[in-house]
Amino acid sequence: MDNNQNIEKWSSMDIITDYLGVSRETVLQWISNRNMPAHKVGRLWKFKISEVDEWIRSGGAAEKFESEI
Repeated sequence: MDNNQNIEKWSSMDIITDYLGVSRETVLQWISNRNMPAHKVGRLWKFKISEVDEWIRSGGAAEKFESEI
């Protein structure tokens, strides 16, 4: 039995920006200012899509001033 088939692969910045439909600059701001789950591997940012999905569901990407509108 192959135990590796359940291991989630790391995703690149390009994959995440396409997946979320946002710019690289937006993702970098979210990492810096909103604790978006990301891991630095050398000079590259890597992501687990399941972690990013959970972060979005918990409101991590929501505008901070949304409640003031």
